[in-house]
Amino acid sequence: MLPRMRIGMLATRLGDVDGVSFEVIKWQSVLQRLGHEVVLCAGLLPAERGPSDALIPEMHFDYHPAQRVSEAAFDRASDPAAVRAEIGRLADALFDRLSRWLDDARVEQLVVQNAWAIPMHLPLGVAVTRLARDSGVPSLGHHHDYWWERVRFASCIVPEVLDEAFPPDLPGLTHVSINSLAASELRRRRGLRSEVIPNVFDFDQLRPPDGAARAVQLRAELGLAPDDLLVVQPTRVVPRKGIELAIELVARLGRPDAVLLVTSPAGDEGYEYLLGLERLAERLGVDFRYAPERFRPDQQPGGSQELPEPTHSLVDAYIAADVITYPSLYEGFGNALVEAVFFGKPLVVNRYAVYEADIRPLGFRFVELDGGVSQAAVDQLNDLLADPRRRALDAEHNFELGRRHLSYDRLERSLEVLIGQRAGSGSASVAG
Repeated sequence: MLPRMRIGMLATRLGDVDGVSFEVIKWQSVLQRLGHEVVLCAGLLPAERGPSDALIPEMHFDYHPAQRVSEAAFDRASDPAAVRAEIGRLADALFDRLSRWLDDARVEQLVVQNAWAIPMHLPLGVAVTRLARDSGVPSLGHHHDYWWERVRFASCIVPEVLDEAFPPDLPGLTHVSINSLAASELRRRRGLRSEVIPNVFDFDQLRPPDGAARAVQLRAELGLAPDDLLVVQPTRVVPRKGIELAIELVARLGRPDAVLLVTSPAGDEGYEYLLGLERLAERLGVDFRYAPERFRPDQQPGGSQELPEPTHSLVDAYIAADVITYPSLYEGFGNALVEAVFFGKPLVVNRYAVYEADIRPLGFRFVELDGGVSQAAVDQLNDLLADPRRRALDAEHNFELGRRHLSYDRLERSLEVLIGQRAGSGSASVAG
């Protein structure tokens, strides 16, 4: 039996509709299942949070001073000395806040969620590196996407900051990558070994008893007849999601009753991409519904109670869907893909690199795109939609593979080993 520990999870934001927030919920659930106590610290938190959770708005990547200096660090017109000094100033202030939280919450194991991977908040990465180094608290970095995986971070005028903190090389620090390609690249670039833990889902959970009724309600709200085709794109609207491929696919199905529903918001990278999608859908005659206001994440972000309450959860969209599209050009792993498997829905997936390396070999039955919409893929999907028996067999096959390879049990086995390795290296465990 492992000693019970108080584990602090730290990120720029938690409780939003991004993949990091979703995975933190899963890690928190599994760590609690193992008997640990979990406390959170971020610039955005779920509305329901514990007394030891710390909301520090300056940790959010949209905190203006941090956003300004982080953008300047990748602008060749900026002054490196001024950028370096501003990063240091903001990092010092964050370090003081984080040190107080670490002591007040009596954190015995620190889990850093992506703040050491993608450099959207350079001062936070530097501050947390110092926190892990100076506190002596055993630390683990859960890295969802690294800076070298994004074109906009290819040129940095203060590369020493990336070398220092993205991610850091500290004695005793454990690194976790979410796919094998990222782990290989981390070792090649930085000489750092990392464990691979993929995105997972709770395949043992029960579906909500009112799920079918709420799905029917959602379809009715969208003006769909029972036999109309609902295609759901359950992702944020950013260019790497490849949503233009979903629009083209729906156009080529030859189904005038088809609706393409996007459930999650644009804005993280501006709204130009969304406007382009709307123009493309109009040109191709696709009924494109961008409706993030209808859906809430599993846990609402803090402050959201001031906004109108969304009428549906993302679960409703999955249950209501006839098809899920996931035509991403790049993914760290694929939350929506795993969720589609759980809900037993036909999935159209683009063969992005991590899918090819880590998911496709598992043997799932999906309709695949290879960077574009082929007639073969259109015909395969139409054949599948016309064959309910095959859909049921594929759903059962995919579910069993998901439960075997991408479940909470898989995550629990991995964390039991990783946290167990750290349990004896820090301060005394929590009593009780």
